[in-house]
Amino acid sequence: MIRWQVPRRPLRRGGAVGLFFLVGGWGLPLTGRAQESGVSSAFQPFVETIPGTLVQFEMIPIPGGTFQKANPDPEGQPLQVEVQPFWIGKTEVTWDEYDVFFLRLDLPEDQRKAGVDARSRPSRPYGAPDRGFGHHAYPVLGVSYYAAEEYCRWLSAKTGKKYRLPTEAEWEYACRAGAAEAGPVADPAALEEVAWCWENSDDKTHPVAQKKPNAWGLYDMLGNVAEWCLKEQPDQPPVVRGGSYNDRAAQVSCGARMPEVPEWDATDPQRPKGKWWLSDAPFVGFRLVCEGTGG
Repeated sequence: MIRWQVPRRPLRRGGAVGLFFLVGGWGLPLTGRAQESGVSSAFQPFVETIPGTLVQFEMIPIPGGTFQKANPDPEGQPLQVEVQPFWIGKTEVTWDEYDVFFLRLDLPEDQRKAGVDARSRPSRPYGAPDRGFGHHAYPVLGVSYYAAEEYCRWLSAKTGKKYRLPTEAEWEYACRAGAAEAGPVADPAALEEVAWCWENSDDKTHPVAQKKPNAWGLYDMLGNVAEWCLKEQPDQPPVVRGGSYNDRAAQVSCGARMPEVPEWDATDPQRPKGKWWLSDAPFVGFRLVCEGTGG
């Protein structure tokens, strides 16, 4: 098994290909069913405000379509997959958003001080949760799969919408945006324009939306933090996609994936280990999907 941990290890990869992202404000046209389905007048971007706060984030509509998904087996053939329309976060979830959940900022001050809360919330990590990389507008990092799912459940209850993690098919489909291939990016300059990786990150995350978006207006799908996807089988480990600031350029792509391994939480001294934070995986974050009627 290939293991991804600190120090760096390679992700599975395909052959070198080009990458088609927005450059100078333009993008390549969509292909196949994604182009044909279009976007209805009701299927538009929307801005969500977390109730009880001024914190906002934007969700982008992704038209349904059929595409050739990268096979988790590097020796296997691409998989024909159909994806239904959905909304996905314009950026990775930031600390500005996650702090509302983590620090109980949605509750009145007297309830926060009294510890009155009907919902389980993340425990305090031993060190700074952002590892000193930066906080405002920076992506959440080092959160477990359990924590990401609990955030989605909390946000769904707060807003009345159905928020969750993307499936692997949804994530890859959104990343490729109707044009990009799954394998490593052939042109280093093209990757430099859209992703924070080992070669340009200074070994840390960066504020979201500082690089150029892909053809569907999504930022940081590649690099910065790798992103949790929904587990496809209950008995299998969850997977992160896209690579991170911690990976070489060759391992940052729309097809990059890695299942969680025990080494991501090796130095957590708790017994049993904490369920909210990954002590050795600052390269892991997540992005939201919204089902149903969206905004």
